[in-house]
Amino acid sequence: MKIQINTDAHSVGTQARAAHLNAEVKQALAQWNSKITRVEIHLSDENGSKNGQLDQRCMLEARIEGRQPVAVSDHAATMEQAVQGATQKLVRMMSGILGRLHEHRQESSGRTSSDTRQEEVPETDSGIRLPDK
Repeated sequence: MKIQINTDAHSVGTQARAAHLNAEVKQALAQWNSKITRVEIHLSDENGSKNGQLDQRCMLEARIEGRQPVAVSDHAATMEQAVQGATQKLVRMMSGILGRLHEHRQESSGRTSSDTRQEEVPETDSGIRLPDK
């Protein structure tokens, strides 16, 4: 998984911040490392040099192998909070998307969790099977 960091003119990007962001996002998305080809991190200060509440924005765009890219964003008072919020949203989204994909693959292969054990059901004289009471 490649991680690309983009900042606007008002956000200060340092090597230390880039390394920290890289590690934080990779750790959060580690379980889908083989499914995600790239994550783009877009950091911006929406009010520029003015002080404001919730003006720091982090947008994360994940490119999933064989699927359309997905994006989430979060606004917060600090850039670190915005990154944490966006990362949590992306983790929830990936769980939903890839969880459904995993379930769909199980269903299309004919396997479901209920296929693990077949119960004995007696037949009636008419040939219709009824469950035990």
